[in-house]
Formats: sequence, structure tokens, C-alpha cells
Amino acid sequence: MVSHVLGAAGATSADDAHAIKRKKAVLCTVVGSSLEFFDFACYAYFATVISHQFFSPTDHATALIASFAVFGIGFVSRPLGAIFFGRLGDLKGRKFALLVALPMMGAATVAIGLLPTYSAIGLAAPLLLVLCRLIQGFSTGGEAGNAVAYLVEWAPPQRRGFYSSFAHATAVSGTLVGSGLAAILSTTLDYASLEAWGWRIPFLFGGLVIAPIGYYLRSKVEETPRYVTAVHDGEIASEANRVDPAWRQCLKAIAFSSVWFVSYYVYMVYVPAFLTLHGHIRGADALWITTAGFVMMVICILAAGLLSDAIGRKPPLLAGAIGFVFFSYPLFLLFLHSTSVLTVLLAILFCNALIGLIAGSCTAAMAEMFPTRLRTTGVSIGYGLSVTIFGGFASVISELLIKLTGSELSPSFFVIATALVSLSVVVTLKETAHKPLVD
Repeated sequence: MVSHVLGAAGATSADDAHAIKRKKAVLCTVVGSSLEFFDFACYAYFATVISHQFFSPTDHATALIASFAVFGIGFVSRPLGAIFFGRLGDLKGRKFALLVALPMMGAATVAIGLLPTYSAIGLAAPLLLVLCRLIQGFSTGGEAGNAVAYLVEWAPPQRRGFYSSFAHATAVSGTLVGSGLAAILSTTLDYASLEAWGWRIPFLFGGLVIAPIGYYLRSKVEETPRYVTAVHDGEIASEANRVDPAWRQCLKAIAFSSVWFVSYYVYMVYVPAFLTLHGHIRGADALWITTAGFVMMVICILAAGLLSDAIGRKPPLLAGAIGFVFFSYPLFLLFLHSTSVLTVLLAILFCNALIGLIAGSCTAAMAEMFPTRLRTTGVSIGYGLSVTIFGGFASVISELLIKLTGSELSPSFFVIATALVSLSVVVTLKETAHKPLVD
């Protein structure tokens, strides 16, 4: 009897200790994930200032285009980082890969904040900026897949959707923090000070504050129990000399997540510019509308993660994709003609609810497609290629479609097309929410 009680107490104590480790793992992973989008927001917000600092001042329009082109270059190296860090996470551990990726990202971010300008070193300035963006993109390519796998493998079986949703909820939160810091600086500093040195502060803050804190926290947590078991059972060692990234599953992951990235980069990156260039909304109002949209997205991502744990991954994915098929055209019609800030705000909130519905269930669905020995490779490649192909060029494609077709509503068809692609793949997926992870 006594031994039974002690055994039960020991089991309870072990469960409590595991729960504490799980909570620490979630916290330490999401801090690092926020750095990616923190930098994204800072660079995008200060693109005009950066163009003046790193490119020839003789042609401001060309300099601005070049500045955005350098931003896009960061997406080009993501697939390479996804392959490298994905494989590293599968062979050496999720924690090890995350500890390598974060300092690399932080160092490149600090370097941007310290780079000499065009007036100081000439052509070397934009070349060094490109190098920093390539390093950031490379490290970011490995961050997403390893973070998702780490969260999914630490999560209780009935909460994998909710836990994995934190990876992207905090990434969006990083955008909010970056935008907020940029807004504070632009409000408190005069333009001369902002252009001279103020724009450097967010990059130095991200690299010298967020990255070291994230690294310290991550160094204090343990590897996922599932990965440790796989190593103990010899599953990882048997794969060391064999690369089998499950390309068919990777292609499925790319296809069914395409609507997620296209909708995000069209509605949250391109539409704010669309509202001022083609619609009737002032730039300041468009910025506040977008900020409110990000808040809605964070809430909906977490809610969708919980929902997918209750009813499965496929229903939220199907609902989100179908929503974009039927509502994208009316939404762009509204964006084009509406003069009401409130109406446009409600429309953007609706868009972000749909995006959150997809993002909150997509991460777990993607991770559950792959076995432990290939999970970070599969998720990293699926995520990295999808965001590069469909997300990184979404704004360019949207504006190019308007120029080619002459229709300001043509970006809606881009969203609809990718939604149909995702829909066709989601219907073929096996439901994985209430099944054990594949070993």
C-alpha cells in the first residue's frame, strides 16, 4: 500500500517536472522565433531611410527599389538554410540547430545596425547589406522548421496544434514589436536624427538584446523526449549516411501551405500599399489598420491551434482556403472603392481571421506528416520553399498582374488560384490530429 502511494506520488512528481520542462521549452523557443519578424518589420518600415544610406543618392526611386530588392534577397537563401538546418536538426537535435541558427541571425542583424553607409565606403555598403540579408535568410530558413518540430514533440498529444501555433503567433507578435519600436523612434526623433543614426537602434536592439536573451533561454532547456528516444533506439544513427527527405510529403506541404503565405503577404504586406496607391485610404490609416490586423491574427492563430486539436487539422484548413476562394474578389473590390476606414478595417480583420485559421492548424499538420528522423528536414523544406516561392514574391506578382492585365482586381485571382491549389491537396490529406506522431 505504502509503495503504491509512493509510486503514485513519484509519478505525479515526474509528471509535474515534465510539465515544467515543457513550459520552459515553449517559452525559450518562441523568443527566438520573434526575432525573424522583428527584423522584417524594422527593415520594411525603414526601407526609405535605408535606401538613402546604402545606395547612390542621385536617384531616390531606384534606391528605394534597390532597398526592397535587398529585402527580397533574404528570401532567396531561405531554402538553403531550410535544407542545411533541417538536416542538422534531424541528425544533431532540434535544440542544437536552434542554438546555431539564432546567433547567426543575431550577428547579421547587429551587422546591419553597424554597417558604414554608401557615403563612407561606396559600393561596398550595399554589397555588405546584401551579405547580411543572405545570412539572415539562411538562418531564418532553419529557425521555422526546428522551432515547429521542437514545439510539436514537446506538446501533449492532445495539444500539438495549440503548442505549434505559438511558433507563428509569436512571429507575428515580433512584427508588432518591431513596428511599435519603429513608430516610437519616428515619433520621438526628428527626421535628420532618424536618418543619421535612429534607424540603427532596432537592428542593434534585435541583435544585442533579443538574440542573446533567446540564446540564453534556449541553452537552458532540454532536447525533446521524442528525439532523445529516437537517438537511443538507433533511428537517427541509421539515417546519418542516408538522405531521404520524403519529397512527396514535402511537395504536399508546399502546396497546401501556399494559400497561407500568399494570403499573408498579399493582405498584410501588399494591401497596405494597395490601399494608398489604388484605393482611397491614407497611408497612416492603412498602417493602423494593418497593426489591428496583426493583433487579430495572433488571437486567431492560437484559437485555431486549439480548434484543430478539438476537431482536426483539415476542417480549419478547408474553411480558410474556401473562404479565400469566395471572398478574395469581393474584398479587393471593397479595397479599391471604399473610402470608409472602418469598413476597410473590418475587411482586414476578416482576412486576418482566415489567415489565422490556416496558420494555426497548418504548422501541426505539416509536422505530423513526417517521422521523427525527418521531421525538421520535411517541415523546413516545406515551409522554406513555400514562403520563398509564394510569399517572398507575392507583392511583386500582385503589382505585376495589375500592370499586365490592366485590372486593379487581378491580385485577388492570385489568391484564389493558390487557395484552389491548397484546397485540392488538403482534401487528400489524412487526418493526423488525434493520432500518435509518426516514429
